[in-house]
Amino acid sequence: MGSKVYKALFMAIGIFSLGYMIYGTGLLVIWENINRTGIWFLPVIGSWLVIYILNALAFRAIIREPQLPETNMSFWAVLRLTISGYAINYITPFVALGGEPYRILELKPTLGIQKATSSVLLYSLMHMFSHVIFWLASIVLIVAVVPLSDVMLVGCGILLVVGLVLGYWFINVYQKGFTVSTFRLLEKVPFVKHKAREFATKNAETLYEVDEQIRVLYSDRRNAFYASLFYEFAGRVIGCLEIYFTAHAIGMEMTLAQSLIVSSGSSLFANLIFFFPMQLGTREGGLALALRSVGLPAAQGIFIGVVLRIREIVWIIIGLALINRKTKNSQTSNTELAVPVN
Repeated sequence: MGSKVYKALFMAIGIFSLGYMIYGTGLLVIWENINRTGIWFLPVIGSWLVIYILNALAFRAIIREPQLPETNMSFWAVLRLTISGYAINYITPFVALGGEPYRILELKPTLGIQKATSSVLLYSLMHMFSHVIFWLASIVLIVAVVPLSDVMLVGCGILLVVGLVLGYWFINVYQKGFTVSTFRLLEKVPFVKHKAREFATKNAETLYEVDEQIRVLYSDRRNAFYASLFYEFAGRVIGCLEIYFTAHAIGMEMTLAQSLIVSSGSSLFANLIFFFPMQLGTREGGLALALRSVGLPAAQGIFIGVVLRIREIVWIIIGLALINRKTKNSQTSNTELAVPVN
């Protein structure tokens, strides 16, 4: 019952947010920009199918454990959860984490609450960890390719240090877990400490098990850990192509290296202002700044931003349609698409 209520709630939020998104953008603007993009709009949409497939491979690598037959979920089932979960994240204001509880509820009947929770948390951590590595790689590329002033060099240096600190934090989390320590910290925060202590006491076994699953992935399942990280990082790189395709649709001479810098720069700006629902306004500003940094017209950031917004609308529609779609569960049959994961 809880899962059905949750699905109905997010369907309602999704339809409202989607309507607001279309209204805010404008049907005429959407149509004009699709026409202006032309045939290039198809690879823009298609590139995200590739990204979601890579995301699903990363998620499935974390879920599957040879000694637990129930974790051998079909690739389609994981792909459905991946796409629909991200659609919910797009429409969730403040931090965009609504898709995580949805994924846990969907996985719970098959994996149990502890494995479902740890799998979703581990995938979310991997998704963020790959983002940090992508930023670090982008900073190196920026220093190598873009002519930088002394101020910009200092900025890149600061971002590099911040990225390395975040990377160290993620490795520390993988080695020790973080759910138990997080609730211990919350128990010292006014107004929430009593609720946090009550929750931690009631769910102590689950929290310790989740932390153990986090540690096991890094210490005992290294192949799965690195496979998942590779798929996520590859997805980040593929994500640059939508900016590359959109730029070439309007005759902008952009290299692949420039598209990577623009993608990473705009995503960094948008994530610094993470509390905006659907990143309204923040992406366009980030794109304009990033385009200017590589010597391209900043004004074109608005057009690229609108095209990316239209791409989001398309995939939100697909994701919401997949929320209520019934799929065969975890036991992989010979008729299902099976993807081996080391």
